Amino acid sequence: MIYIRNSREIELLRNSASIVAEALNKIGPRIKPGISTEELDKETEEFILSKGGRPAFKGFHGFPASTCISINDEVVHGIPGSRKLQSGDIVSIDIGVQLNGYYGDAAKTFAVDEVSEDKKRLMKITQESLYFGIDAAQEGHRLSDISHAIQTYVEAAGFSVVRELVGHGIGKEMHEEPQIPNYGEPNQGPRLKAGMVFAIEPMVNMGSYEVKTLSDNWTVVTSDGLPSAHFEHDIVINGNKAEILSKEI
Repeated sequence: MIYIRNSREIELLRNSASIVAEALNKIGPRIKPGISTEELDKETEEFILSKGGRPAFKGFHGFPASTCISINDEVVHGIPGSRKLQSGDIVSIDIGVQLNGYYGDAAKTFAVDEVSEDKKRLMKITQESLYFGIDAAQEGHRLSDISHAIQTYVEAAGFSVVRELVGHGIGKEMHEEPQIPNYGEPNQGPRLKAGMVFAIEPMVNMGSYEVKTLSDNWTVVTSDGLPSAHFEHDIVINGNKAEILSKEI
């Protein structure tokens, strides 16, 4: 069942998503060589709490931190720790917030100092694919039109979309129906209706789309060791142009 949110609920979701966007904007200038991922996690948690929110990832199915921080070949769900960022890394930061019973969830991949042209292009294509997916999220379209738009753009650029992980509905739970793959044929699945709220999140690999999970049972990495990028926004279906609830990050 895909929920249709009323204006009050959308405002509550917008408030949660806005804190996530603020947290990502605030952490951006701290992405420098020598800072540890646990420092970034601690600062993000403190910021979320200062806004009256709750770090939604902490304790979620046992996840031990407030942010997922994934470096280079780590696709998603990296656990913050003592590892320090190095020049040339790319680092994906995924943040979730619960506020007044509603969730926000967004992600962005950052360059650490100067990165290779290949990594710059991977980040650019991934972020652009997110907006192609958002552009396809129109009332009357089918759910898979979002997926197809992302896949088509990514693969035309010579990259691959991760298939084992998906975007999702979001509301009173972090993960709600529907699941939103980043690949698929167009014109499949339920029709999109005003008030549906989704977290769209392409995860794009430089090489193969295949991934595996490390022994910590959380960190997902590319099977070939090549880099991956991740961008995510919360949106609400609103006529011919979806509204981005998580602002511009």
